[in-house]
Amino acid sequence: MTRHKQTLFNLPLFNPPQLNLPQLNQVAIDQLQQGQAKRLSLLWLWLQQDETRLAALMVCQKVMQQQGITDWLISAGFIRNLIWDNLHGLASQALNDIDVIYWRDNNPSSAEDQAIQAMLIKQIDLPWSVKNQARMHLRNGDMPYISCADAMSFWPEKQTAIGVKLVPCDDHTTAEFQLQVISVFDLSCLFDLSLSPNPKRDKAIFNQRVLQKEWLTHFPKLSVTE
Repeated sequence: MTRHKQTLFNLPLFNPPQLNLPQLNQVAIDQLQQGQAKRLSLLWLWLQQDETRLAALMVCQKVMQQQGITDWLISAGFIRNLIWDNLHGLASQALNDIDVIYWRDNNPSSAEDQAIQAMLIKQIDLPWSVKNQARMHLRNGDMPYISCADAMSFWPEKQTAIGVKLVPCDDHTTAEFQLQVISVFDLSCLFDLSLSPNPKRDKAIFNQRVLQKEWLTHFPKLSVTE
């Protein structure tokens, strides 16, 4: 099966773009949604405003660095819901879970997942959920995944296939880290308030998740598209 080529963006974490956030009304947000650079600027700003998400990113970067894991992301609703909340003018909702994915094939056991999860909880008590994508293909009936991005390309809806992490800055700026955004599908599918099934998955799975997650109730501006 053809693998998606993910899109990768690096954003300096503590050098904000020149946007005056308090003056951003809905018209300004609508305009900023148009264009990849502007969408990234909005995502960056919303993350900067969310102390819990920033703390989670910092802690995860520390633990993964200690474990020698370089291919990792905080994914799914961590970013998806942040964008949808803001586009609906809602306060960021409490994180029900924080999906941490990583790829390491030398020890693809659930025991390692649990050990990393315990390390994260020790640092900050949040609802962490840690999964090594080197074994998730077994549960899903796919060929082995070769990276976190590859694993995300099989997730049931396009809007969920996004992840972020912190990576050290190497450009001699004052920022210690930069935010790395990995999107399997174009970021526009998150910002245009669509909800789309991934053609790699049975649409029945998508339909079931839409009902279970109650996305159309929580986020009434969403529309289901193909």
